[in-house]
Amino acid sequence: MTAAAVPLTNGVPDQGAEGHRFMGITLYDQLVEWDLSKADAAAVLRPGLATAWTVDPANPKRWVFTLRDGVTFHDGKKLTAQDVAFSFDRVLKTDAPHFDQRAAAFGRVRIPTVIRWEALDETSFALETSTVDSTVPYGVSWIGIVHQGAWEAAGKSWDAYNTKAVGTGPWKLESWSIRERAVLVRNPGYWDAARVPKCEKLVLLPLAEPNTRVAALRSNQVDWIEAPPPDAVPSLKQAGLEIVTNQYPHNWTWQLAVAEGSPWRDARVRRGANLAIDRAAMKEMLGGLMDEGAGLLPKGHPWNEVKGFKWAYDPAAARKQLAEAGVTPKTPLKTKIGISTSGSGQMQPMAMNEALQQMLKEVGIEIEFEVFEWNTLLSIWRDGWKAPSNRGITGINISFTAIDPFTAMIRFLRSDLTPPAGNNWGGFGSPDYDALIGRILSEFDPAAQDRLCAELHGKIVDDALFLFVAHDLNPRAMNKKVQGFVQARSWFQDLTPVRVTG
Repeated sequence: MTAAAVPLTNGVPDQGAEGHRFMGITLYDQLVEWDLSKADAAAVLRPGLATAWTVDPANPKRWVFTLRDGVTFHDGKKLTAQDVAFSFDRVLKTDAPHFDQRAAAFGRVRIPTVIRWEALDETSFALETSTVDSTVPYGVSWIGIVHQGAWEAAGKSWDAYNTKAVGTGPWKLESWSIRERAVLVRNPGYWDAARVPKCEKLVLLPLAEPNTRVAALRSNQVDWIEAPPPDAVPSLKQAGLEIVTNQYPHNWTWQLAVAEGSPWRDARVRRGANLAIDRAAMKEMLGGLMDEGAGLLPKGHPWNEVKGFKWAYDPAAARKQLAEAGVTPKTPLKTKIGISTSGSGQMQPMAMNEALQQMLKEVGIEIEFEVFEWNTLLSIWRDGWKAPSNRGITGINISFTAIDPFTAMIRFLRSDLTPPAGNNWGGFGSPDYDALIGRILSEFDPAAQDRLCAELHGKIVDDALFLFVAHDLNPRAMNKKVQGFVQARSWFQDLTPVRVTG
């Protein structure tokens, strides 16, 4: 993994979406899950621990989930709706004895509208939202369902639970050491017989430094690495190793503070910065392992139908926009951006940010970097740009998966989702945006919702609310002994079909 530490095993792991990929959907199931079985089509939601979910006709804010029958936890105990309620308490109920602040930090922002939840009986679970929210099925896909009895058996301590985790997922925890490794083993009694793992064992190693990952692969210490550095790809191929990529909705951007007091508040500055980025050169630097940034969704996505301003590398236009805002190489804008050395989907953050730094300097924007470890960067992201923990930064480089309306756009823009309520880190607020978001959340017809999402995405690009740089192709390198892997068009991947031969 690219993470610097092994993700927590609490069902809502840390280490960003990479933590969910390797510890969230392996040990655990969620009420709703992603179909990760195809490489040639976008991943879609499918039933998980819930076989069905419906909106109450009398109350569009209320959802009812019907649980799958016959599911057992790794310790043999039967799944009930009370375990589901316990798992939501863990994330949202701050006065519960089993509230887990670390799970809350990563889970609460995924389901910010949920205000009430309950077990109706053993096989039915209901939740209610503060506003009509059609994105609820996406949100609950982040919440792993934990066995209440396992937490109690671990001494009612989430710290102790990390080494004794119990879920219903296709893998079971054998051992966990936060700085060294986690060992997961096959769950032969998994409820979905088609997804019982083909491998007996899955070992997760945190190796944040790209060249260290390459060395581990070359020396046969590991069979598979995430995010190989581009300059190593030719030699890895020459050595007979496989490089696997696929397009998927994932962003590499700078999220900019646009509230009062930020230099990015002026749209001319944001537009000028976007026009100064040579994305083709960035792609060449990365050995082709990216698509050029085209907004918060890649070109070809149904929501990326930008009809207004188009981004291109145009230094002259960049200088014109910036000069109108009083920014020139002789009168530069000087500001600070928060970045990380590695982390979940961060691609090659040091090299990429240094390239951006040089490009922006040429048009009068002088950037200083505040460098954080990945998990620390996520923590300050949740604090908001004005918090002391942010150390004066006015932009933050956090890549993210853009898999649904909420995670792709809404969480960064709605005025009531500033930290700690959500990921509106830079304090953006607009009645027009809030009204459009309200229409999206109230729309349950997929085609109509897609049209509204395209409208919202067009506004984001026209207003240059982010520095749009790249869309990751999610490269990974593996030994040819690794067979059966299907790289889904998703940030998440299914490891159950993978087998190692020879």
